[in-house]
Amino acid sequence: MSIKNHILLLAVAIGLFSCQTKQSANAQTVNNTSERIGYDDSALYNKAAPYIMPYNRIINPAGTTIAFGDTKYENHSLDCKLVPGQNVLAVEDRYGITMINTKTKDEITHLSFNEEKRFKGLMSTFSGIQVVQQYGKTNIFWSAANPNTHESFVMMVNWDGEHLFFKKQIAFKPEGDSPLALPNELAVTEENGTDFLYVVLNGNNQLVKLDLNTEKVIWKSPTGVAPYGLTLFNGKAYVTNWGGTNPTDTITHETAGVPYGHAIINHATGAISQGSVSVFDTHTGSFIKEITVGLHPNAIIPSPDKHFLYVANGNSDNISVIDVAKMGMVDSISVKLDLNDKGFIGDSPNALATSPLGTILYVANGLDNAIAVIKLGPADATLGKDVTTIAGFVPTEAYPGGIVTDGTSLFITNLEGEGARVVSNRIVDEQNAGAKAKGVPGVDAFNAHHQDATVTIVPLPTQGADYSTYTKNVRDLNLLFREDIARKMPRRNVEPKPVPERIGEPSVFKHVIYIVKENRTYDQILGDMPGGNGSKQLCIYGDSVTPNQHQLAKDFVLLDNYYASGKSSAEGHQWTDQAMVNDYVEKNVRAWFRSYPHVQTDAMVYDKQGFIWNNALDHGKTVRIYGETATPSFDPKLGWTDIYQLYKEGKPFSFTNYTTISRVRPILSPTYPGYDNHAINDQIRADAFIKELKEAESKPGDTWPQLMELALPADHTGGMSPRLPTPRAMVADNDLAVGRIIEAVAHSRFYANTVIFITEDDSQDGWDHVSAYRTTGFVISKYSRLQREVHTNYNQTSMVRTIEQILGIPPMNMIDATALPMFDCFKSTADDYAYTHLPNRIPLDEMNKRLSALKGMGLYYAKISLRPEYSHIDGGNDDLMNRMLWYAAKGKKPYPGKDSNGKKDGD
Repeated sequence: MSIKNHILLLAVAIGLFSCQTKQSANAQTVNNTSERIGYDDSALYNKAAPYIMPYNRIINPAGTTIAFGDTKYENHSLDCKLVPGQNVLAVEDRYGITMINTKTKDEITHLSFNEEKRFKGLMSTFSGIQVVQQYGKTNIFWSAANPNTHESFVMMVNWDGEHLFFKKQIAFKPEGDSPLALPNELAVTEENGTDFLYVVLNGNNQLVKLDLNTEKVIWKSPTGVAPYGLTLFNGKAYVTNWGGTNPTDTITHETAGVPYGHAIINHATGAISQGSVSVFDTHTGSFIKEITVGLHPNAIIPSPDKHFLYVANGNSDNISVIDVAKMGMVDSISVKLDLNDKGFIGDSPNALATSPLGTILYVANGLDNAIAVIKLGPADATLGKDVTTIAGFVPTEAYPGGIVTDGTSLFITNLEGEGARVVSNRIVDEQNAGAKAKGVPGVDAFNAHHQDATVTIVPLPTQGADYSTYTKNVRDLNLLFREDIARKMPRRNVEPKPVPERIGEPSVFKHVIYIVKENRTYDQILGDMPGGNGSKQLCIYGDSVTPNQHQLAKDFVLLDNYYASGKSSAEGHQWTDQAMVNDYVEKNVRAWFRSYPHVQTDAMVYDKQGFIWNNALDHGKTVRIYGETATPSFDPKLGWTDIYQLYKEGKPFSFTNYTTISRVRPILSPTYPGYDNHAINDQIRADAFIKELKEAESKPGDTWPQLMELALPADHTGGMSPRLPTPRAMVADNDLAVGRIIEAVAHSRFYANTVIFITEDDSQDGWDHVSAYRTTGFVISKYSRLQREVHTNYNQTSMVRTIEQILGIPPMNMIDATALPMFDCFKSTADDYAYTHLPNRIPLDEMNKRLSALKGMGLYYAKISLRPEYSHIDGGNDDLMNRMLWYAAKGKKPYPGKDSNGKKDGD
């Protein structure tokens, strides 16, 4: 178990924090973009630069950061509490509890679900760890669940000052349509000599009170949708409803399905449109009142004097203030890093703490990677903007998700920490015989699901200290000056350019095609490309499998410094479609208790502002969606072979696309199948798109949509299932579809004013020697025939921002507002070259072997691939999927990483 302490200096003389300076093991190169445009930020990326996150944020926290966790896993720290009377911090992490010495900054011990067979598969839920000292003992409570077995528990361990001892687990069963009870925040109280446990059941939409000793339920009461936070005092229980008020027959608002129920939504975006706090009598469980607050209310805490309640609204970027006596909201406090009232959404407040005297409110702003410090007005006055101010911001590591203070320091759990930067293993050059024996250095292999958990401890500045210098650091780390550039008004009489310098200035392009593929790294596909920063050792789908992508990189632009912004498809499709993830997505990362939203079917994952297509429609652009957001319904008896045979015979394949977003339905192609399984080949999708293109060409004028988004998912592969083609055949299928689509556009009359962007949704199913986030990106147009490498640091939000810049529509949030448009991928003059696709070199129907023809690891992986969960895209264990893909391509050659038993494939 690795432990790393990153210790910062404190500027004691002026009471300010100093930022940590550290060098990433896989630092990413950046360019010096034109100062004339105002994007030159090279000074922020010098040799001493800290970690660069793949969404326009730099990590440089204050104080001391402690990293911990088993590097076999993707570790996250979620929430924390101090142990009274001890220099100890109890941390709820994704796999259990970690105890940290707050003086020495060392990990003391760790209780991991993964270390005991009886707990295998359990993961801690979103938040809510409690430390309770009673009868001379210190007990720790928190919630956990196993979405695969549908088990949910409140866990209890004893802490003796050195060790953790498991005491009990209290089970909660799902009720109604819910498959998982999913406990989250809880409270333990002593009432008339009896210990009681209160816990919100996020899946059951309930608040439950039970006797802690007998585990007998005293009462259970229905809450709103997806209850999250809980606080108790003065005989009342206050519960935040993450998904707002439960719809009833009397409500006329549009509703949409969310996992385990329905929620009231915004028609335009499909996102949750209400947030609320439910109030209950703690003695009887009777409902008292529902208080309306902001969107996605999560954390809730009382002021020390119990006069007010503070509620963090993750999808509104503000804090609701509830007057306890009036039982109503009396103020809304903005926590925006951009102090402009019209600032873009994207701060994501999700955790709270107050100073002991109640004069300061500390807010964990997840996407700002910062703590907002709010100076509150007097406790006996009505809070208002005239007495409540933002004192400043304190930088943290990525996505602070839990916070507590003892009055002298802040203790912060960083949900994303330093990102996926753990080296899985090293492999040596296969072509160098005896290299390993001779000690030849290996190649680092990074994978998206290996990362440390981190906790940051920040000494508080002296009373009255000025936060201005520190706030400037946070603004710089968030590249907020780019947001200011995004607000500049367009200039008159500006010549059209491929990518206008200012939003609203003319582009040479009228049509944008945006293709989203599935789950590959740069090295897997283009690691063999001359001129690019690739690793041949990690390239398993090179030129012989993906000839079109290789040729496109040669003919147009080879991007070898382009990154996915998330670590899985559930995150990835939010980054590609809305250029950010909200608090609901981040709190579910790795566990995915309520949903795995790789297809947009869960209203809880949507940002308040919606998606790129909402943005375009709202600004008068025409839009067509091909497959993205949609799941196809078809005869379940049809497998991949059946559907491919229909395709080869030119016979129709009958299906119906389904989407939960009503605004998408009129613009969703009914002939282009969506995705959620591996049965449909990408040639059917390419045919459907090309047919609509030809129809548009046959019509007079130009009625072709201005924005088109295509889901092209076959390169995900289905592992080694005998019912499916080999992984390389499925990647080849995807590559051929890409080539055919590019050719059709390039030879159409629309090509002169069309640009095509291609990205993977994420990079989780593979390895890369530069970064776990690095993936393939392509830019295709008459103005992009550069025939050279572009090493500029770009990511998925850069692609979204470039699309917005071309269409003349504003950014949707703070992330794409601070993204670097892909200026370097274009030249000022057009090239008449028109791409012609290359035929596939791997038969598309090259099937995986039957079980009877396999043995050893091949048989083992084939059987795993037949499990029901692997029939869905991103279903099943991702580590096993990675091993299948490596084994299918490399056989028994050493895998870049060890399994949980320390064995390598072929052992």
